[in-house]
Amino acid sequence: MLADTDAGSVITAAQSGAAWGYRLLWLQLLLIPVLYVVQELTVRLGTVTGQGHAHLISRHFGKFWAWFSVSTLLVCCLGALLTELAGLAGVGALLGLSAPLTMVLVVGALLAMAYSQAYLTVERIAMAIGAFELVFLVVVVLARPDPATLIAQATDIPFHDHKYLYLIAANIGAVIMPWMVFFQQSAVIEKKLTPDDLPAARMDTILGAVLTQVIMAAVLVATGATLGQSGQSGDLDTVARIAEAITPFLGEFGGKLLFGLGMTGAALVAAIVVTLTAARTLGEMLGVKCSLDDQPRDAPWFYGAYTAALIVCGLVVASGVNLVSLSVGVQVMNALLLPFVLGFLYLLARRLPAPFRLRGAHAVVCAGIIALASLFGVYSGVAGLFE
Repeated sequence: MLADTDAGSVITAAQSGAAWGYRLLWLQLLLIPVLYVVQELTVRLGTVTGQGHAHLISRHFGKFWAWFSVSTLLVCCLGALLTELAGLAGVGALLGLSAPLTMVLVVGALLAMAYSQAYLTVERIAMAIGAFELVFLVVVVLARPDPATLIAQATDIPFHDHKYLYLIAANIGAVIMPWMVFFQQSAVIEKKLTPDDLPAARMDTILGAVLTQVIMAAVLVATGATLGQSGQSGDLDTVARIAEAITPFLGEFGGKLLFGLGMTGAALVAAIVVTLTAARTLGEMLGVKCSLDDQPRDAPWFYGAYTAALIVCGLVVASGVNLVSLSVGVQVMNALLLPFVLGFLYLLARRLPAPFRLRGAHAVVCAGIIALASLFGVYSGVAGLFE
């Protein structure tokens, strides 16, 4: 769940706070139950069936829809990976490192980790790295938001503004991500969880949903308290611009250090997750071994896809190509794909064995939440795009 607050999400939350103050804070809190409902279904599918998401789509709806889902997933994963690596390049720039050198260090470290460690070790490494995101809670305290202004702006919701709707879609797509659905289900399987583990897995998921949204809200409030109240919003498309923009308010050294640590945690843990998701899902569709617990010689397709994704995206970021609008654009793309991703998720949960099947009032509530999130995400995205 820490990967859900990735570099693109941090940038999206920062833009939201800078452009609209606290007017999108309500959305961060509203998305907590939505995030839990979606990810709980992936936990349920993984523990009960022991099969990956793509495999279940293929089994119940056919190869065409499975490959359609996987194709859109791979696009989302590559877009997200470019965003994560660009965020890390921004952190490197804060330290005086060039983008090519940063990419060599990051890609090399991620490859060494995957080739030398089993899944549980990689998971623990990712959790330790992701914990750096907690520094955003320190940032929001240092930003000293005014409570009266926060309450006034949080209840002022300009639904008539297309730019506001575009950022609503971006925030929905930054929280409900297609690759998170595929990843959590495969992670449950890789950890060999069974239906007996379902209560603990649900608790893990709700704690993660709350934590990731508190972090998103902290970034939004921090930039809302500084740039959102000063009229200096501008375009906060990279970690360097965010850090440079808030350092006058938090102090030159402290601002760069805290945002650098937070962004490193957010981007690195997400880079691990999206790359593993792309490699695993492709391997699953090809019917080959796709686990970190398999040796590279036994799972060449899995490790090959993992390596290729990192190297190609690392080269793109190192080349210095302009990725200015990528972060928010990737989140909007995620929002536009929600009807397909969440639709299959809901239908698969309705086909589980009776004790675990989504049914009755719970099914109605889940259907309503998924429908509203999908429709609102698509509507906001389309309205923003065709401003």
